[in-house]
Parts: sequence; C-alpha cells; structure tokens
Amino acid sequence: MSATFRPSVHKIATLAGHRDAVYGLTGGAGATLYSASADGMVVAWNAAAPEQDGELLARVQNSVYALRHLPAQRWLVLGHNFQGLQAIDLAQNQLAWATALPPVAIFEIVYSESRQRLYVGLGDGTLAVLAGPDFRVEKLLRLATKSLRTLALHEARQELAVGSSDHLTRILDLDTLEVKYTLGESTNSVFSLAYSPDGQRLLTAGRDARIRQWDVAAGYELTLVVPAHMYTINHLAFSPDGRYLASCSLDKSIKLWDGGSLELLRVLDKARHAGHGTSVNRLVWPGAENRLVSCSDDRSLAVWELEK
Repeated sequence: MSATFRPSVHKIATLAGHRDAVYGLTGGAGATLYSASADGMVVAWNAAAPEQDGELLARVQNSVYALRHLPAQRWLVLGHNFQGLQAIDLAQNQLAWATALPPVAIFEIVYSESRQRLYVGLGDGTLAVLAGPDFRVEKLLRLATKSLRTLALHEARQELAVGSSDHLTRILDLDTLEVKYTLGESTNSVFSLAYSPDGQRLLTAGRDARIRQWDVAAGYELTLVVPAHMYTINHLAFSPDGRYLASCSLDKSIKLWDGGSLELLRVLDKARHAGHGTSVNRLVWPGAENRLVSCSDDRSLAVWELEK
C-alpha cells in the first residue's frame, strides 16, 4: 500500500457515562477496552458493539490515569492515584490484589510477561518494579526529580524506555535497571513513547508538540523530527500492523500518520469529524485494526472506523 493512501475515517459512536475527564484507556481481550476517569470510575466497553452501555467495574476514591490489561491472568491493573496499584479479577469481578505505593500520582503501567514484572512510572520521579506472582514491590528506583510520565517496553532488546517531565527519555536495561542511553533532544516534558511494532524505531512526543523518531539499532540515533500538533501531544499509538500511527493532543485533535514515513494522512477534529471539544488524552486500537478509540477531557470516548 502506498504511503500516499489516505483512508477515510468516520466517527461511528460516542461512549458516554464518565462524570469527569477520561485519562486512562487500554485494550483488553478482543474488542474489549477499559477506560478510567478523574472521578475514579473504571468502565469496560465493547468497541465491536459501541451501541451497548459500558459496564462499571470499579469506583475508587481518587483519579485513575493508568490502566493495564494482563490477558494471561485476566486482570485489569489500575493505578489508583496516591494509593497504589489494584488488580480487578475480570473473571470473578472482584479485587485480585492491591499493593501500596508512595502517595503520588501514577502515570503509566507496563507489564513484562517474560519477567512477570510490572513497571510503574510515578509522579515523584520514581520507577516502581513489582514482581509476580503476588506483585509486591521489588524495587523503588528514583530516576528523576520530576514525574515519570510514560513507559514503553522492548522485550526483544530487554529494554525499558522511560519518558519524564525533566525533558529526558532514558533507556534502561530491563533486569539491572541501569541507564543505557539518555535521549535529551526534547525541549519539554515527554508524555508518550511508542516502539514501532517491528521494534526498529522509538517515537517520543510531549509538551513541545513534536514527534521524534529514533533508530533503535543505531543506538537510538535521532532520525526525524515532525512538528505534529499545535500544543502538547498526550499520546501516540501504532496500529497493530504498524501501518498507521495515531497521535492526540491538547489542541483537541487526533492525527493519523503513515506508520513508516510519518506522512500526515488525516486530521480528526470537532469541525470536520464531530471530534472531541477538549483535550484528547489517550488512544487505543482495539480488536479489529480498522477501529481506533480516543478519550478526552470532555468525559467521553469516541470510536473511529478507518476504511479498510
């Protein structure tokens, strides 16, 4: 398929029910996805049947920014800000476990299946490592003086990328947690990291509204800088096949890019596509690759369908 092919994109549903800004969004089994909001509500949705109401799974005391689905265990792990991690057993619809963490915001959770470990980015610059099977705290590592906002795993290289509000992206060895590379070209907070599905590139983005591309095999050499949005980029997400990259921003828009060349393909906004009216916070490609789901400060989720 040519890089100049621009798929048609249509908004097919609005998912409403949250009572405050929606910050957390993650995919589950099949077309299932999970969202979480500033009022502590955690909700399950079916992207293949967006006409169905969401199912309230939990409501916690504080806001939830981070969610992670663990398919093998059938758990949904949520970062309960200022409390710690909690895991919902999706089969039994009950609490599986809870682990206290330092009383700060929890911005990101990733899971290494090969190591049976959760890595958690905290608002005080600490990386928390929780080890299975009971997911107790194994290590608390202070990496920065400012928030760790985003994490990304590269299992094949045994590396963890950590983006921070100190403008740096650190590449850590997954086991020793030693810093192997420091990427310092960002000019403001790094809010999102995404490895390409083939593992050859790392993309970084954040408050300076640019997408940066790094060649992984070349020791994370910077190869491209794209002025992508007007304001802060909140999240980047590759489609499962790597054909597309989606970005979302404080500027209220979602942009669809060619996943290889980073050529801009579509802009999804309120004026042209009945998009979100406020900051778009996170994206996920659930189930079928031709669907994209976004969440926003406007308390809603939007389901988008791409032309096959």
